[in-house]
Amino acid sequence: MTTYAAGLRVSEVCALHVSDIESAPDRMCLKVRQGKGGQDRYTLLSPRLLETLRLYWQTSRPRPWLFPNKAGDGPMNDQTAQRMYRAACEAAGLANAAGIHTLRHSFATHLLEAGVDLHTIQRLLGHGHISTTLRYLHLARNRLTGTTSPLELLDSVPA
Repeated sequence: MTTYAAGLRVSEVCALHVSDIESAPDRMCLKVRQGKGGQDRYTLLSPRLLETLRLYWQTSRPRPWLFPNKAGDGPMNDQTAQRMYRAACEAAGLANAAGIHTLRHSFATHLLEAGVDLHTIQRLLGHGHISTTLRYLHLARNRLTGTTSPLELLDSVPA
């Protein structure tokens, strides 16, 4: 849920600290420390995710990592997160589901389909170059089929 809701890479979700959750009403973001390329960034913290994370925290009390390894002395391993994702897919009856990174692609595609501009998506994903973000254009099919022809935008023109 965190991977999809914030558009995180698996390594980023595993490395999250409890202190990376900024839930003040005027913030509502997650801090991604040392993402790809060693860059810090902020991404979305949805109210629904925050509610779920609060319930998780009440039962597990993780510190300092939000998703610690089994011993509790480090972050969850990337492969562990991938196995958990695969198990969730199987439990949901999704036998041919792709890897956990698909959730990040879905995040970007769904934002684009919702009308979010490419620059904002680029920043949320932590892409250094807009060309990397542009790949999501071909995935957002409704941008093509849902686009109004410029002819429809013109005032009635006499014949």
